[in-house]
Amino acid sequence: MPRAVSSYVEGALCGAGAASIWAGWGAVTRAAVTNHLDAWDIAALRFAVAGLLLLPVVLARGLARDRLGWRGLGVLIAGAGAPYVVLAAGGLSFAPARDQGVLNPGIMPVFVACIGASALGEPLSRGRTLGLAIILASALLIIVGHAPPWPLERALGQALFVTAALLWACFTVVLRLTNIDPLHAVALVSTGSAMLVLPPYFAVRATRLAALPIAELVVQAIFQGVLVTIVSLLLYARAIALIGATAGAAFAALVPALTALIAIPLLGEWPGPSEWVGIGLVGVGVHLASAPPAASSR
Repeated sequence: MPRAVSSYVEGALCGAGAASIWAGWGAVTRAAVTNHLDAWDIAALRFAVAGLLLLPVVLARGLARDRLGWRGLGVLIAGAGAPYVVLAAGGLSFAPARDQGVLNPGIMPVFVACIGASALGEPLSRGRTLGLAIILASALLIIVGHAPPWPLERALGQALFVTAALLWACFTVVLRLTNIDPLHAVALVSTGSAMLVLPPYFAVRATRLAALPIAELVVQAIFQGVLVTIVSLLLYARAIALIGATAGAAFAALVPALTALIAIPLLGEWPGPSEWVGIGLVGVGVHLASAPPAASSR
């Protein structure tokens, strides 16, 4: 297998793996924030675990300021760290998980393409542009598949999801621009976010986590702190390194479709007709938007 093809296959598998983990994040976090936890609890658990596990990496490798600068470091932490998590998890307090899947990872590739085209000079071929347009259209089909009414609080949640998507897109472009090692990048995000969130959290809510159900805390700590923060970010960063920002980010558009399919066996929620069309289209869009330049320009 030629090296270019091998790299693309590896990058595609990493992107799809990250998307699979993210597909479960909305449902798990939605269940948490509508029961015992809130967005700040999620952020504290997530980065307390990941920050502690990855602190040795930062101590050994430093802050990478020679490659990131203070601004790049800030964008890295905000884009995939505590600010992103608070916005995305906070949106789940107002809007359903399906909205999060569509309006956060679902449209994030479009933001990445727009920013990446100017900041990175990544080509937007005819095929890739068509793929991004299909992704956007399929996302809208999935969300419109659930009829109104559209309460104000749901609109607020959707606005938070879109803002979070923009932050993640900025993180993606910085990751590609600096070409920083994935593990180092994840460690910086995790430890930087822990420093932002944990001091004020424990100052205000020192006993809150101790009063919550231990089983839920353990599940959320492992899921949020290890699987979502470390494993999915490593997979995503590797995909970006191998196939580029726009192509790697395109796999995030699989999340709405995967979420809808996962909901069938787990929740007994069957997609409606427009959602099935959206699920089919998103696969086409991801293929076109993530294809290697030679393929996407045919």
